[in-house]
Amino acid sequence: MKRVLTSAVLGVIVLNVVLMPVAAQGRPPIAPPETGAYYTGEYRNMLADWGVDESEIQARIDATWEQLFYGDDETERVYYPVGDDMAYILDTGNNDVRSEGMSYGMMIAVQLDKKEEFDRLWLWAKTYMYHAEGPYEGYFAWHCWPDGMQMDENPAPDGEEWFVMALFFAAARWGNGDGIFNYEAEANTILYHMLHKEEDNPTGVATTMFDLDAQMVVFVPRLGQMSQFTDPSYHLPHFYELWARWATQDNEFWAEAAQVSRDFYHLTAHP
Repeated sequence: MKRVLTSAVLGVIVLNVVLMPVAAQGRPPIAPPETGAYYTGEYRNMLADWGVDESEIQARIDATWEQLFYGDDETERVYYPVGDDMAYILDTGNNDVRSEGMSYGMMIAVQLDKKEEFDRLWLWAKTYMYHAEGPYEGYFAWHCWPDGMQMDENPAPDGEEWFVMALFFAAARWGNGDGIFNYEAEANTILYHMLHKEEDNPTGVATTMFDLDAQMVVFVPRLGQMSQFTDPSYHLPHFYELWARWATQDNEFWAEAAQVSRDFYHLTAHP
């Protein structure tokens, strides 16, 4: 829901790398390639383009990972293992666990090829946050206590959006396993509920996570005012673009939603 400390975890890793001493200060900007990395398979490392040594870049990434995931329990880390197979990302400002923080943690893990941490976070989310039944079946409670007790059953769509994208990336990086570790199947199931909730479970409580007419993500998928407006920070057109390519259904909707969100950015961005 609100931006919280764990919302910045992904940004912290980026900033800790970007704010390293850059040998290229004062150099003219480097022209972007004419064809994107999605098509060429060549992913730029802009710090390397600016002259920073590859080993220095990797060392900073590794150090930041160690700090946030395995650093001091009281002053550094936000990742906490639970038992032999689960873990959660703690919102250190509120001492709770939020779906956005969990999904950000999963995105960090898959980007850095950390399968064990990814699977631990996903199992915790599915065990404690996921609604297996009831009006929000197929959605995730937006925040829980660290012991797993749900504090609020309402979902926050940005959590589901990041879960889906992290799961698709996991399928591409590691392949699919069984059960909840069939990442691609799990991603498609969440997407299905996001667009078809009212068809399958017309309880009069939950709504779809996207307004099907406006093709925009809603603030809270709950019948009433909360589902009648959007939050610009929830708009992820780059995700929708990939869902249009990779999802098993509703591909046209996701392609159109991507363009709607890109257009929406022009209305909401500060001039």
